[in-house]
Amino acid sequence: MATVNYSTLAGDVLTAVGGEDNVAGVVHCATRLRFTLRDRARADKDAVTALPGVITVVENGGQFQVVVGNNVSKVYAGLPASLTDGDRNPAADGGGQKAGILSRVIDVVSAIFAPILGVLAATGILKGLLIILSTTGVLPSSSTTYQVLFATADAFFAFLPMLLAVTTARKFGANVFTAMAVAGALIYTNLVNVTWVIDGERVPMTMLEYLRAGNPVDFLGIPVLLQTYTSSVVPIILAVWLLSYVERLANRFIHEAVRSFITPLISLVIVVPVTLLTIGPAGTWVSALMADLMTGAYQFSPIVLGILMGGLWQVLVIFGVHWGIVPLFINNIANTGFDYMKSAAFPAVLAQAGAALGVTLRLREKKTKALGFSATLAAVFGVTEPAIYGITLPRKRAFLVAGISGAIGGAIVGAGGVKVFSTGAPGLLTLPIGIDPSGDPTNFLWLIVGTIVAFVLSAIGTYFFGFSRADLAKDRAAAAAERAPVEAAPAGASPADASLTVLSPARGEIVALSEVPDKAFASGAMGQGFAVRPADGAFVSPAAGEVVVAQGHAYGIKTADGAELLVHIGIDTVGLDGAPFTPRVAVGDTVAAGAPLVDVDLAAIRAAGLDAITPVVVINSTDFGAFEVHGVGAAAAGAPALVATKGI
Repeated sequence: MATVNYSTLAGDVLTAVGGEDNVAGVVHCATRLRFTLRDRARADKDAVTALPGVITVVENGGQFQVVVGNNVSKVYAGLPASLTDGDRNPAADGGGQKAGILSRVIDVVSAIFAPILGVLAATGILKGLLIILSTTGVLPSSSTTYQVLFATADAFFAFLPMLLAVTTARKFGANVFTAMAVAGALIYTNLVNVTWVIDGERVPMTMLEYLRAGNPVDFLGIPVLLQTYTSSVVPIILAVWLLSYVERLANRFIHEAVRSFITPLISLVIVVPVTLLTIGPAGTWVSALMADLMTGAYQFSPIVLGILMGGLWQVLVIFGVHWGIVPLFINNIANTGFDYMKSAAFPAVLAQAGAALGVTLRLREKKTKALGFSATLAAVFGVTEPAIYGITLPRKRAFLVAGISGAIGGAIVGAGGVKVFSTGAPGLLTLPIGIDPSGDPTNFLWLIVGTIVAFVLSAIGTYFFGFSRADLAKDRAAAAAERAPVEAAPAGASPADASLTVLSPARGEIVALSEVPDKAFASGAMGQGFAVRPADGAFVSPAAGEVVVAQGHAYGIKTADGAELLVHIGIDTVGLDGAPFTPRVAVGDTVAAGAPLVDVDLAAIRAAGLDAITPVVVINSTDFGAFEVHGVGAAAAGAPALVATKGI
């Protein structure tokens, strides 16, 4: 087979579809360039199909789809920057029907935080260990060793908006570096000193300090109400979401010769001021409203306040609104020597730790257990983000159990009239701030009881009630794959018989490839193989090898002996923006046959009116001489489904 020059192929495809001015938009999925054309009549389908490197052309859903195979990203990279716009998430602009609002919000949040969960857990654990070392006197907080380690742990949280700018930009399809510049501008306002002239004197202070000192800050005459954006979550996510739309609009009118610097210029000048002018004041208003509600609730009933704080505190953390209530805690302690609202945050935090432990103990997948144990430890020390975004929130039921348990613990704390007498992030090691200076042990006892009850209820409740059937099915598939690695991994294992055994990636019904409602797959143009109508959303790898494609709806596996497999979950599911898919692998990972590949919300796919049938094909089928589909009909995930024999 002749070597394909992908840059040349990209140019030839673009010419055959009618030229750049005929392309309203183009994205790519795992195997296809998906063109939206202004005038279909200008595209020469036969000419595109005849190009070396093009497998076939499919027209579906208003798109002109050029099927290239696993090297589609190389062809996409060869298209003009005016069409691909540099650093964008190809799937971000996909169309299609959307899932429910709540599911989309949760899926977006999970996708944004998933790439940073490991280091998030690590820094949380480090902060907890430092608290232990300083509290016991092993490593005094005044030592430079402590300060270096504290900076190592705290920097991640201080500059969290910068990290989230990257993952959010990838999710929404914005330019990553422009997004980082937006995050830097938000952090700059309260980290970097600026020299101000006040009463004739030059005074260095941050912009936020300047405002808090009673000096006005405005933008074009509009007052700016600055907030603390370090460690914040929601502001940068909303800002990058806005950025993605500003960039797309700007690129429609900016010529490609100057687009690389004019579009970022326009984007920054619009997005940063709009963020400072709107998100800050909105956050302040919401925070003030929540504080008023909490105060009114305590005056009405301490138990009601405990339920609200214990049940909703972690929800407030997710949206960053809790930062508006924290100053109220500090103000109460400064003025009265105690605070009654913060005490209910302890059960809320330890309930998340309990839920993370329940998930960890119930599920068996090694990756989940490793992350679960570290997230549990971090949550015990008061850092709940790894538990929320990596463990409980993606499973929804576990997060709900934690909220209910926190509310029960909060009710106990409220019933006991518990107060705290100092500041500190709620966690195991800061429980002593509930010790009454007067010597009365009752206050601390109620705090301990409420916190322990929340932790235990959450752990037990999550273990038994925190999982959907799909969650448990995924776990069973992963456990089965671990118990039988030899039987499940014959791909490329025996050079003597030069054969490849491909496994069913999901439990369901094995059918012939011809039943797939997509011409490229049904005709065999993409390669020989089979399809499965999945019965649940736990998908596993069909063979052992390296992950070369991981795009939510599609996965490419290259075996040790060079076989290239493609698992394409559903038809036209690229338009779902990745919402129904929770990948368990990334490009570059090495997987065993039958190992977890991706978790899929099949109901969301079907609710969007799409077919969840999953083709599994050998892309380089010409390297094999014969194909035999086994087990047509019902099959378990990881069961042998196809044997391909190389020609001798």
